[in-house]
Amino acid sequence: MTRPALTAALLGAILAVCLTVTATATMASARRVAADCSAGYVGLTYDDGPNSGNTANLLNALKSNGLRATMFNIGQNAQNNQALVRAQRDAGMWIGNHSYTHPHLTQLGSAQIQSELQRTQQSIQQATGTAPRLFRPPYGETNATLKSVEQQLGLTEVIWDVDSQDWNGAGTAQIVQAAGRLQNGQVILMHDQYATTLAAVPQIAANLRSRNLCAGMISPSTGRAVAPDGGGGPTTPPPGGGSCTATITQGQQWSDRFNLSVTLSGSTSWIATVTLTPPQKVLATWNGTPSWDSGGNVMTMRPNGSGNTFGLTIQHNGTWTWPSVSCRTS
Repeated sequence: MTRPALTAALLGAILAVCLTVTATATMASARRVAADCSAGYVGLTYDDGPNSGNTANLLNALKSNGLRATMFNIGQNAQNNQALVRAQRDAGMWIGNHSYTHPHLTQLGSAQIQSELQRTQQSIQQATGTAPRLFRPPYGETNATLKSVEQQLGLTEVIWDVDSQDWNGAGTAQIVQAAGRLQNGQVILMHDQYATTLAAVPQIAANLRSRNLCAGMISPSTGRAVAPDGGGGPTTPPPGGGSCTATITQGQQWSDRFNLSVTLSGSTSWIATVTLTPPQKVLATWNGTPSWDSGGNVMTMRPNGSGNTFGLTIQHNGTWTWPSVSCRTS
């Protein structure tokens, strides 16, 4: 072998070793991140976007720090910045409704509230192909009239457990400190447009990692932070009793009913619990053996030999909220 050929061969061998080491380190790092949610999940939320001046920077900061968040968009901002709404979706964020013009909704009548929420639903659906299922009332103000409209539109109201006070002039250190109070299932209020909030992202990520917490999605069933859905619909972690996860995927939808598919992972010996929101009713099920509680609102599903995915048809009766689904091993 000539010297140039020998040199090339040696360099090739060294490069292969380096690539192998890098790939191994990357996979090990991914495993560490995946296993680092033992303390649970929190909901990071950003209101008032999208904004041409800051949204792209915020999305880049969240992605580069391995965080996903829920973006509660103002409808008129979404209408005027549809490419940014799609960028939110493409960055893996969840998108919620924050009214069309950010008014004090509790001072409006039912028809005006309906317009504020419905127009925002339409603007976001126009941009992304999917209408939101979460709603953040402006100023956190709510009443029975607003809740009635939310229910008609199939929206789950999401307030917050921790207020970052970024809207009130809080500095980056104060915002990070506020996020440091988050516990499993809790939600923090932040906003899209502030430089201080953007600067806090890396420190928030580091703090969550140090406490074995992960940024999750907000469940449309409970309004609480749960494990991310991985793109396939809300996922609820098991309530105990073995390693099992239930993931919901939407199927066909009609004016009076809709289909859901539930996939169970982690065990082939599972028991799933499906809790409906009255006055919903289950019209049909498949690929499982169901049983019911005395009230007819809680269904227990067991395998019937058809695999680890079962389905159900729900008559919504005015309530479009998906049922909560959890599972345990039998």
